[in-house]
Amino acid sequence: MLKIVPDPPHHPNQSLEDLLVQTSGYLVRALTIAQQTVLLHPRPPEQVLTLATMHEIEHARSLIEVALSKVQLKH
Repeated sequence: MLKIVPDPPHHPNQSLEDLLVQTSGYLVRALTIAQQTVLLHPRPPEQVLTLATMHEIEHARSLIEVALSKVQLKH
């Protein structure tokens, strides 16, 4: 099967801080997509999974932010 979206570039020498910042960016974009999906499907039965996904993305992003702050404190 042909992949529509290529894999993100992997740089073995990236710092943990850079990886966390990059991951945070991906989560922001995923949350934006989920928010747009909710707007496109305003009826509750269709929103349940998207709202649950948004909730999980928000929690993952907050964990990334905590990890990033800990990494920055060490520098």
